[in-house]
Amino acid sequence: MQPMVMQGCSFTLPRCHEWHAPSRPRRNSASHTHSQVRITQDAAASACVSQKPPNGAIGPPMPLEMNLCWNEIKKKSHNLRARLEAFSDHSGKLQVPLQEIIDWLSQKDEELSAQLPLRGDVLLVQQEKERHAAFMEEVKSRGPYIYSVLESAQAFLTQHPFEEVEDSNPDSKDVSPRHRIQNISRFVWKQATVASELWEKLTARCVDQHRHIERTLEQLLEIKGAMEDLSTTLNQAESVRETWEPIGDLFIDSLPDHIQATKLFKEELSPLKDGVKVMNDLAHQLAISDVHLTMENSRALEQINTRWKQLQVSVNDRLKHLQDAHRDFGPGSQHFLSTSVQVPWERAISPNKVPYYINHQAQTTCWDHPKMTELYQTLADLNNIKFSAYRTAMKLRRVQKALRLDMVMLPTALEVFNEHELQPSDHVMDVVEVIHCLTALYERLEEERGILVNVPLCVDMTLNWLLNVFDSGRSGKMRALSFKTGIACLCGTEVKEKFQYLFSQVANANGFCDQRHLGLLLHEAIQVPRQLGEVAAFGGSNVEPSVRSCFRFGNGKPTIEAAQFLEWANLEPQSMVWMAVLHRVTLAEQVKHQTKCSVCRQCPIKGFRYRSLKQFNVDICQTCFLTGRASKGNKLHYPIMEYYTPTTSSENMRDFATTLKNKFRSKQYFSKHPQRGYLPVQSVLEADFIETPASSPMLPHADTHSRIEHFASRLAEMESQNSSFYNDSLSPDDSLDEDQYLLRHSSPITDREPVSAQPAQDGTQTDDKGELERILAHLEDENRVLQGELRRLKWQHEEAAATAEGTPEMAQDPHNEELLAEARILRQHKSRLETRMQILEDHNKQLESQLQRLRELLLQPPADAKGDTSAASSLASSPHPSEGSQLKEKDSSTPNTETADEGEVSTQDVSLCLEDIMEKLRNAFPNSGGERPHPLAFLKKSLKFS
Repeated sequence: MQPMVMQGCSFTLPRCHEWHAPSRPRRNSASHTHSQVRITQDAAASACVSQKPPNGAIGPPMPLEMNLCWNEIKKKSHNLRARLEAFSDHSGKLQVPLQEIIDWLSQKDEELSAQLPLRGDVLLVQQEKERHAAFMEEVKSRGPYIYSVLESAQAFLTQHPFEEVEDSNPDSKDVSPRHRIQNISRFVWKQATVASELWEKLTARCVDQHRHIERTLEQLLEIKGAMEDLSTTLNQAESVRETWEPIGDLFIDSLPDHIQATKLFKEELSPLKDGVKVMNDLAHQLAISDVHLTMENSRALEQINTRWKQLQVSVNDRLKHLQDAHRDFGPGSQHFLSTSVQVPWERAISPNKVPYYINHQAQTTCWDHPKMTELYQTLADLNNIKFSAYRTAMKLRRVQKALRLDMVMLPTALEVFNEHELQPSDHVMDVVEVIHCLTALYERLEEERGILVNVPLCVDMTLNWLLNVFDSGRSGKMRALSFKTGIACLCGTEVKEKFQYLFSQVANANGFCDQRHLGLLLHEAIQVPRQLGEVAAFGGSNVEPSVRSCFRFGNGKPTIEAAQFLEWANLEPQSMVWMAVLHRVTLAEQVKHQTKCSVCRQCPIKGFRYRSLKQFNVDICQTCFLTGRASKGNKLHYPIMEYYTPTTSSENMRDFATTLKNKFRSKQYFSKHPQRGYLPVQSVLEADFIETPASSPMLPHADTHSRIEHFASRLAEMESQNSSFYNDSLSPDDSLDEDQYLLRHSSPITDREPVSAQPAQDGTQTDDKGELERILAHLEDENRVLQGELRRLKWQHEEAAATAEGTPEMAQDPHNEELLAEARILRQHKSRLETRMQILEDHNKQLESQLQRLRELLLQPPADAKGDTSAASSLASSPHPSEGSQLKEKDSSTPNTETADEGEVSTQDVSLCLEDIMEKLRNAFPNSGGERPHPLAFLKKSLKFS
């Protein structure tokens, strides 16, 4: 261990254990000296005692020798006494200074302890620093004296060593001088050891406390500077806060600027936050060092923290209130959409931002906008249109005009899409994003067209329509591809441009598209007619056949390019034909044809014009044609050309030549060469393995709706086979299905060759044949009743599902139990309706089969016309191909070599068929009232007399 050195002092003091090490050899020499003295004394004593007469003679000692011995003893005793006295005086001179040093060091140690703890104030700590400096100077000045005394003690102990083992009886009166000397040396050694330890402790504490005072003073100065800077910054921030205007006094257009300014102000407060943290950390470190701030500094620190917290709260509240105001009242908010409804309606918002509507008068809620509900009701007027593509297109035209999307051009919509960064088609949009895009779209429409648009109403209704099409479950989310597909389908742009844009949304960077992405596109597009309940006529929701049909143009490659897709789309495929028809409906609205309708005598004809390619000067307006109306002698069985633009002289000449050519063609020619106006796809009961996105979450009634859709698809296939659904009012023996009409309605603008017409039937019909035809038409009316019942049941399913789904307020309604019970009853009712619908569908299928067989039997020639082989007298007709199947050519002309016996057998077969039909109709539609004669009875009677 090194000797202790006090700062500023050159004196060193060995450690106490170092004192004994050099004294051990000296102690051995001292012992040798004591032994020599003891030997001398013993020798003298023995010399005195051994002065005896020689040869054993006994006599008195000699006086001279005795005196010499005694004097020698006295001299030695005197020397010993002198040495003892000198040792006693020297030890006494060491014990008193050592004790004084011990007392002084103890006192200074107490004074040093009294200086702690330090007080947390710069001025007080500075004063304490000065006092401690004076204290250290005093200790330092005392150092040389202490070192001199300790060195004297070391020298004394060197001269007078002692044994380490202490005497067991130090207070005994029989202690020898040697033991007394050792006790004194031991006592001096103890005092010197205590003084040395106290001196080391005091000097070390002085140094530590000096450093502690210096460090504390630095921290207090840093805290003081930080508090002054923070106070200044807080004053400036609070002055800025005082200049804030109340949010209610701000203009709505200025809300984004205020939000941005508040965010910048919040960012500028970041250094202030760091400063407050540093200040609190310094105060914490001082508290750990047992330095407590004064009351004044503590209050200042607490005040700064309080002001900072209040400033933070005020800034956050200001920003939140501005953002809420911008969300509720800003251009992109839903608050301005509240004006889209009128009293007693109120627009409310569900937690997922989906709007719903409250009727305070009826105390009901619904998902659809009141105007949208009215629009859907008006669409029911178009259900009398016999052709699904035109029915769907005209419904979409009404929706398009109600939403004002017919005035939106695709380039304008693309600009808005790019501004809102909707390029990734797999991006999922929420309701707020949709509202922002629609608001920008309609505002851009106002700027470009210079027209006044009711933006809140258009945005709200378009949002309602998009949710109905792509998010019927009201999850509040839809894919960007769904949003862009819906807008693109209803915007006022050429069909080719729409297809080009839609293909670009699913194509890769090289312009190629695989089956999966094309399936996604077609799935999104088919949702538009699906929302109107017309999906069955366009191949159903299964888009895989359409994908395969399109990829036939890809020459067996796994991908197709835009040109191949457009070539396929130009053929108007079954799943997308409604889009082309919508475009033609739009173009035909303002067109007037200066001719007279042969059915209703309307002149001029507005909209579509349908010219007969079998009879000269026969034109039909779109109302009569689409609803299946016909006048006497003008049955809708001949080929027809559709015009949606005014005709030219060249087109008139072409149609004249075509009509003249059709005059010489037989009916069998058209039966063997049937054609369609669209590209059919195979979609009967195919597995849907192409990936299709879930546009809405699965709801409890989703399975029921899927079954309804499946039944509707099968029903549409059967309707296509017997041509009874689309041609209810047409002549039974000459009716054409919608598919054949579509091709013959193509405009000359498409540069297609007109389709050849079927030959006219023989106008001479017997009276009984005419009566049978009327009765058969009545049977077809009964068939339509079945189909109407099916549609009604489907509508009831949808209504029950919507009711069971509930409103957004159901979760908060105190009558939840009653509502849940009602929902269970509705689900049971749905199950019963579904069962009834399936039964009706089976009845309808059997009835269609019976009617088809009856039609074939009725059209066979009678026995008296056995030898007549003229094609004009034959009333045979071919069954039309299925709407969802590939085209099959079939020669349906019936042989005219029947015998009289075969005629009788056929009459009996017809009777049996009619009895079966009557029984099925009674089971399906039992009479609630009295019995009434059924039209089939007259048919049976007429068959018996024929």
